[in-house]
Amino acid sequence: MPLAMVAEGETRIITDFKGREKTNRHLQDLGFVRGEKVRVLGENGGGMILMVKDVKIALNRGLAQRIMVED
Repeated sequence: MPLAMVAEGETRIITDFKGREKTNRHLQDLGFVRGEKVRVLGENGGGMILMVKDVKIALNRGLAQRIMVED
């Protein structure tokens, strides 16, 4: 399931990325790597507030849609 569909307060594990290689590398540079836990802290106007590797990151829904997660 895409990260963009995860509800606030839930934690998931990153499994894959959909999209161009350049975008995937950018997400990985931000800390979104396969096997890493990501928690949805909240939502703002156009995106999501996430916790990855003990760092809060705001990410727009378009990019969150490209990150695949599982329980």
